[in-house]
Amino acid sequence: MLGQRRRVQLETERLTLRPPVHADFRAWAALREDSAAFLTPWEPTWAPDHLTRRAFTNRVYWAQRSVAQGTALPLFLVRRADQMLLGAITLDNIRRGPAQAGTTGYWIGAPFARHGYMREAVQALVHHAFTVMDLSRIEAGCLPENTPSRRLLESCGYKYEGVAQSYLQIAGRWRNHVLYANLRRDRRGRAEAG
Repeated sequence: MLGQRRRVQLETERLTLRPPVHADFRAWAALREDSAAFLTPWEPTWAPDHLTRRAFTNRVYWAQRSVAQGTALPLFLVRRADQMLLGAITLDNIRRGPAQAGTTGYWIGAPFARHGYMREAVQALVHHAFTVMDLSRIEAGCLPENTPSRRLLESCGYKYEGVAQSYLQIAGRWRNHVLYANLRRDRRGRAEAG
């Protein structure tokens, strides 16, 4: 994947998953602003310029570089029926070599939560990561009290692995996270015959 310039686009039953483009700014800023109370308890504190065009432009350029370099795969969830932006999912911190791993992160706008959209997106990203990108392990973490996120991960094949102490600053405080992983060939609990 390193150096590839091809356009990454994943399709699910209801969604197109594709990298952000400059024309997404208004929809993205409106969705983030309208969903702020829903999102901020689970996310790092937003920078003062979080919703500005300049910050979004930097986000688009970061996405383009990351895809080209194979270090991350940031994708927007766009509902095919009406081209509505619903949220985003990112496969970040992609490590090659012996690890062949990456980390999943995601958010969805408040009006679109609990409708199965993120499940479709996570399943599509996991399939792409394992079959196209040849990754072996995909990790994710969330706050212990984020029951919807935990259920989502578990329903998509992620298994609980433990707790990371003071893992990320969320809403301005260092918070523990529960860690999950999805393995291409789940070997957990199996002993190799010698």
